[in-house]
Amino acid sequence: MKILFFGLINFGLALVFSICYGQSTPIYKNTNASIEARAHDLVARFSIEEKASLLGYDSKGVARLGVPVYNWWNEALHGVARAGNATIFPQSIGMAATFNDSLIREVANIISTEARAKYNLAIQKERRLQYMGLTFWTPNINIFRDPRWGRGHETYGEDPFLTSKMGIAFVKGLQGNSTNTLKTAATAKHFAVHSGPEADRDKFNAIVDEKDFRETYLYAFHALVDAGVESVMSAYNSINGVPSSINEKLLTDILRKEWGFKGHVVTDCGALDGVAQSHKVLPNNIATAAAAVKAGVNLDCSSILQKEVVEAIKQKLLTEEEVNASLVKLLSTQFKLGFFDSKSKDPYSKYMEDSIHNAHHIALTRKVAQQSMVLLKNEKSLLPLKKDAYPSIMILGPNATSYDALIGNYHGVSDKAVNFVEGITAAVDKSTRIEYDLGCDYKDTVNFGGIWAASNAAITIAVIGLSPVLEGEAGDAFLSASGGDKTNISLPASEIAFMKKLRAGVKTPIIAVITAGSNVDIAAIEPYADAIILAWYPGEQGGNALADIVFGKVSPSGRLPITFYKSTNDLPAYTSYAMKGRTYRYFSGPVQYPFGFGLSYTKFDYALITAAAKNYKSGDTISASISLKNTGKFVGDEIVQGYIEFPNYERMPIKELKFFKRISLFVGQSKSVEAKIPVSELNKWDLGENKWKLYPGKYKLIFGGSSNDSSIITEFIIDN
Repeated sequence: MKILFFGLINFGLALVFSICYGQSTPIYKNTNASIEARAHDLVARFSIEEKASLLGYDSKGVARLGVPVYNWWNEALHGVARAGNATIFPQSIGMAATFNDSLIREVANIISTEARAKYNLAIQKERRLQYMGLTFWTPNINIFRDPRWGRGHETYGEDPFLTSKMGIAFVKGLQGNSTNTLKTAATAKHFAVHSGPEADRDKFNAIVDEKDFRETYLYAFHALVDAGVESVMSAYNSINGVPSSINEKLLTDILRKEWGFKGHVVTDCGALDGVAQSHKVLPNNIATAAAAVKAGVNLDCSSILQKEVVEAIKQKLLTEEEVNASLVKLLSTQFKLGFFDSKSKDPYSKYMEDSIHNAHHIALTRKVAQQSMVLLKNEKSLLPLKKDAYPSIMILGPNATSYDALIGNYHGVSDKAVNFVEGITAAVDKSTRIEYDLGCDYKDTVNFGGIWAASNAAITIAVIGLSPVLEGEAGDAFLSASGGDKTNISLPASEIAFMKKLRAGVKTPIIAVITAGSNVDIAAIEPYADAIILAWYPGEQGGNALADIVFGKVSPSGRLPITFYKSTNDLPAYTSYAMKGRTYRYFSGPVQYPFGFGLSYTKFDYALITAAAKNYKSGDTISASISLKNTGKFVGDEIVQGYIEFPNYERMPIKELKFFKRISLFVGQSKSVEAKIPVSELNKWDLGENKWKLYPGKYKLIFGGSSNDSSIITEFIIDN
C-alpha cells in the first residue's frame, strides 16, 4: 500500500506540474522537471507488457514513446571492454597496488570519455549493441579474502578501507562531477559476501555472522553508496541461506532503508535462473520474478523478469504498483544519462574518434603500470640496470610475449600493446644484442629452451607467472583445474623447474618478472633470481613500464594490496567466510611478504612532527603528522601507510589501514604528511547489541611503509 500511495502522489505532482505550466509536451520530455517526476510520468504511459519488456538487460524499448532499444550490459573493469579498440589499463589489482586513488579517478575519467565517444559513434549508425552503452557493471569491490579465488585480480585487494577508496575514485571518474547528469553509470558488484568458490557460485551459500558481514564484506559497498554510485549488482551466491538476488534484508532493509541508496539494482547474469534451479529455494521462475522485484531488484541480467512478471501479477504474487516503483528507479538512470533529451543538452556529445585510445590515454596507462609494479627482491642492488653495462640481454619465459598476461580479463582490444620483449628492446640502443626464447610452457617440466643462449648473455630477464586462463571467472579460465579458482598458490611446476635449470646454466644475473593477479609462491623461484618484479597484469603498456623500472627511468613504487602467505595450508578452509585467520587484519603467522610491502631504489626516513592527542571521543577526528625524507640516491615515491591498532577486545583486528598517501620526493627532499582519521572509522559491530559501537581504551596510530613497519607510533585513548 505504501508503494501505491507514494506512486500516486508522485504521479499527481507530475500532473500538477503539467497543468500549472501549460505544457503541450509530456512531462517525461521536459528537462525542467525533476528526474523522479519524468520517470513517474513515463512509467504511467506504459502497458504492463511494455513494463515487463524493459526489466531485462536486453531492453526492447517502446518506440511509440521514444524509449530506445538498449542493452544495459557493458564492462569497463580496467578500460572499455569487449567494444573494440580502447585503452587497456592495468588490471584492478594492479591499480590497487598504486595506492593512488587520485590517479585511479583519472583512469576512470578517461574510460568514461572513451565510452561516451564509442556510444556516440555507435548511435550515429543506429548500432545499439551490447557493450556499446553507458551503464557499466564495474567496479568489483568484493574483498579478496582468499588467494585461491580466481577472480581476485578483478578486485582492489583484501582490505576494506583501500577497496573503498579505490572504488570511490573509480566511480567518481566514471560518473562525472554533475549531480543530475551521469557521464556513465557505475555499478558496485557483487553484493555481497562473494569471493568464490567459482565452480559453485550459482548454488553456494556463504555463512557469515553479522560482525564480519558489516565490518568486512559490506564496508566498501556502504562507502560507494554514500559516494553516489548509481547501481549495485547482486551476487550469485546465497547469504545465510537466502540468494542475494531475492534477499530483502540485503537489497531493501540495508541498501535502501538503512543506507539510503537511490539508484537501481541489477542481478548478476543468470542469477535469477539459479534461484529455483540451483539454490532451489523457490518452486519456479514465476515465483522468482515476484520475489526479486519485492526484494528490490530493478533490472535482470537474464530474461526471467521480462518473461514472468506479467504472469506473476496475474497470479497475485506481485502488484503492478510494485513493478512501477521498480521501473521508475531503472528509468531514472536513463534520464540521468540523457537518453530522452536532445543532443544539444548532452555535454558529452562532442566526444568522437579522437577521444579514444589517443596518445594521452596511452601515456596514462603506462604511468599506472609503472606505479603498480612491485619490486620484491633486489639483491646487491642489481636494479636499476645501467644500459652500457649490459651489451647483451636474453629475454625468455612463457609470458614474455603473452598478450593475455598483459591485458588480464574483461578487456578491450589494443593495436598499441607493448609486450615485455618489445618494451625492453625499445629501451636500449641498436648496438645491444637482444634474444628471445619461449623457454617453457605452463605444463612441460622437462624440456626447456633458451638456457644455452642465456649463458652467453650479460643478463637474463625471465618472464613467468600466471595468466587469466589459469585464474579467473568460471568458464573463462579454461586451464584452471577448479572452475577458475586455484587449488593452491603455486606457480606452474614447469616454471619452477625452468627457473632452477636456468640458474644452474647461467652465471650472470637473472631478473624474474612475474605476472599474476594474486598471491603466488615467490619462494619457490626466489633462490634462482637476483631480482624479482611482480608485474600483475599490467595493461597494454606493460612492456614499456617494465623497461622504465628495469633501467631506472622510474623507481618502483607499487605496494602489495594483498598478503602473500607462505601456503594455503596456513589458511582456513576456502569455503569458510569467517575472517578469523585471514588477511593482515586477522592473520598473525609468518608470511612471504606483508600487505603494503614493496621495495624502492631509494630510502625514506620517517620522523614524528605532531603526535595524536591524548584523548578522543565519538565525533572527533584523530590527527597526527609526520615528516618524510628521501635519504637515498634516487628520486622516488613512498606510500605512507597509517594503521590503527585496537585495544584487546574479543575479535578485534590486529590492525587496520585507515590512511595512505603517495608522496614523491627528490633526493634529499622532505615533506610533511598529515593524517586525519574520523573516530567513527574505529567503530566495530557489537554482536550482543547488534549495532555499531565505539570501544573505549588505548589505541595506537602506526605509520610506516607496510603493514609490518612501525616507523612511527603515536598512542591515544578513546573515552567512554
